[in-house]
Amino acid sequence: MSAAATSALPPALPADAPLARRIASLAYEAMILCALLLIAGFVTLPLVPPGGEVLRIPDAPARALSLAVIFGASAAYFVVSWSNGRRTLPMKTWHIGLVRRDGGIVDRRTAFTRYLCGWIGPALALAGYFALRPAGAGPWALVLLAFNFLWGFADPDRQFLHDRMAGTRLIER
Repeated sequence: MSAAATSALPPALPADAPLARRIASLAYEAMILCALLLIAGFVTLPLVPPGGEVLRIPDAPARALSLAVIFGASAAYFVVSWSNGRRTLPMKTWHIGLVRRDGGIVDRRTAFTRYLCGWIGPALALAGYFALRPAGAGPWALVLLAFNFLWGFADPDRQFLHDRMAGTRLIER
């Protein structure tokens, strides 16, 4: 091949990170996310009415605001961590990077799309809980929390559902 012909070939895409490494990174990510959500929960603590020795549940607007704070804090964490070539601490620890399907750098819009697609499993679990609760089988819906990640075992490219939908890939770094 001539030099002109070899320079016209597209660059090789980096190898996908192994599924086991991605799941290990996910477990580490869950611990960090729990800490972040705990801090976000403390921000909304003034919304809980004082009750002395009795635990009182906040009213619906306070619960909605608390959910919005948690959703916004976790969205900000992931979108900033995944965009413009950055990585979360677990991704750095497990030598994983996030790129677009074509190998390009993930922008904020794609990172936010990936974040929103990550809520498919929890949304299915919630819907499943309400559907199964009358039959007394509501707790079985918890299995659906892992739907996005279980998808990786059935996907031909071993991609998680949110990566497939957002057009991203987890690669070795």
